[in-house]
Amino acid sequence: MQTETSKDIISIIEVQLLVNSFYEKVKQDPVLAPIFYAVIQDRWPHHLEKMYRFWQTVLLEEQTYFGAPFPPHANLPVTKDHFDRWLSLWYETIDQYFTGAKADEAKWRSSRMAEVFLAKIEYYRNNAAKPLI
Repeated sequence: MQTETSKDIISIIEVQLLVNSFYEKVKQDPVLAPIFYAVIQDRWPHHLEKMYRFWQTVLLEEQTYFGAPFPPHANLPVTKDHFDRWLSLWYETIDQYFTGAKADEAKWRSSRMAEVFLAKIEYYRNNAAKPLI
C-alpha cells in the first residue's frame, strides 16, 4: 500500500524515513524484535545512524558508510525464517512509502544481502572457519 506522497528514494530524507519506519516495525515484530534488542540493547540511535549511512552509500552512491557489514551478523542466532521476515518487513515499508528505480533497487539489494548473509552465517556455524574482519 503506497501513501499519497509515494515517490522514489532520492535523498537522505527518504533513506531516513525508510530506515526509521522499518525499524519501528522490527521493534514490534515477535520474530525479529528479540534478536535486535538482544544485540542493540539501548543503542538504537547509534544503530539507526549507521543504517542511514549504509543505505545512503548503497542507494544514493554517497560514500558515508565505511566498514564491513557482515561481521556483526556472523554469530547471530538466525535462520532463513528470520531473513524472510526481515525482507517481508523491508519490502512492506518500501511499498508503503516509495515507488521507482531506487525503491526497486533497495528491494533487490536487500534480497541479495539476505541471501549472502544467510549462506555465510550457515557456513561459519557449520565449519571451524572464522569470518574475516
